Amino acid sequence: LWQARHRMTGFTEEQVSDLVFYGAIGVILGGRLGYVLFYDLGPVLAAPWTLFFIWQGGMSFHGGLIGGAATLAWFARRNHMTFFQVSDFVAPLVPMGLGFGRLGNFANTELPGRVTDTVFGFIYPCSADAIRAINQLCVGQWESFARHPSPLYQAFGEGVVLFTFVWLLAAKPRPTGTLSGGFLAGYGCVRLVTEYFRQPDGHLGFIAFDALTMGQLLSLPMVIVGILIMLWANRLTRLPTQ
Repeated sequence: LWQARHRMTGFTEEQVSDLVFYGAIGVILGGRLGYVLFYDLGPVLAAPWTLFFIWQGGMSFHGGLIGGAATLAWFARRNHMTFFQVSDFVAPLVPMGLGFGRLGNFANTELPGRVTDTVFGFIYPCSADAIRAINQLCVGQWESFARHPSPLYQAFGEGVVLFTFVWLLAAKPRPTGTLSGGFLAGYGCVRLVTEYFRQPDGHLGFIAFDALTMGQLLSLPMVIVGILIMLWANRLTRLPTQ
């Protein structure tokens, strides 16, 4: 609402309310479908009704991004806007939600990090579902070694660093599409870095070159597409009018 009122975006308060509502639906549906397709397709093929068991966990950022983008495209068409007009409005706001989501991962002892002997390590409880999935030898109350608190790293990267980058990018008028491209490229870079501290999913492991996780593999296209969108947006502003 603050952005709609102070940055001359052309959005009304009613449009903001609609965008938040429909965007949430798109992100939840896309996040669930993305998790199933990218991370855990087998169990759903065996029992398709479990696709709707969202209370059992299983959401994917990249799936949520696709679902959210589909919602933005529908919203743009309905309100006689271009897709990038809507996505540029949303892009500076998304990192805050991502950051709080990662804090939720940490609070739920989800997405534990890789083993470390640094001072940043946390001792995780054996009772955590995520620990039992990757360490069947965990007995007693706690693991016998420390792990990186990777959700906190990702909360800082996706929530603070990415927010600061895109918000500052939005501080001055930019060609339409620049903020959207900046968000995609920025998130992809942050995810590529922070994922090195996160334990790969137990049932997937490393996907490529014995080094890249599924999250990193899905983030590489984001960096490329984000940069291309920014170059395209800035090139359009320099083209001479006919």
